[in-house]
Amino acid sequence: MARTNPRTKPARPEARSGEDAPNAVWFKPVMFGFMLIGLAWIIVFYVSQGAFPVASLGSWNILVGFGIAFIGFLMTTRWR
Repeated sequence: MARTNPRTKPARPEARSGEDAPNAVWFKPVMFGFMLIGLAWIIVFYVSQGAFPVASLGSWNILVGFGIAFIGFLMTTRWR
């Protein structure tokens, strides 16, 4: 039976995979930025009565705003 020396350091744990690594510093601001830009897009559309942000899109501006915000919400699933 082999004895271990109590003064030796234990073996290093294996490196964490990319899945477990924390997010980059820019991740959280970008995530919240997408959510806020999408919300602002929808609010501007309603307040301007369809004249802004892109008048030629008409009611599709709502879908664009929700799409931008949805990207931010999808990013929350990868937030660590």
